[in-house]
Amino acid sequence: MADDRGTSSSGILLAFLSGAALGAVAALLLTPQAGRESREQLRGYARRAEGNLRDLAVQAGETFEEVVGEGKEYVDSKKSVLREAFDAGREAMRRERDRLHGEEDRG
Repeated sequence: MADDRGTSSSGILLAFLSGAALGAVAALLLTPQAGRESREQLRGYARRAEGNLRDLAVQAGETFEEVVGEGKEYVDSKKSVLREAFDAGREAMRRERDRLHGEEDRG
């Protein structure tokens, strides 16, 4: 979800939506029309922006859950590898201890 500079897609989308909202407000304030019409247009933009932000929040939550799940899988796989290495080391120590005890008994 992140490009090579560490910028996320959702961050880019949020910046775009913020810029679009600011541009719309500036356009409304600079165009000659009745105050009531301007307020209605601003309300419409605000409603759309709210919906877009909610969608973005849902998407961010889903992405977060997905990343956490992948992280758990990664940790579990590394635990398995470490457990196998630990068991192999323990077995090697046991064999070496048995070998040394066998040499002591013969010597």
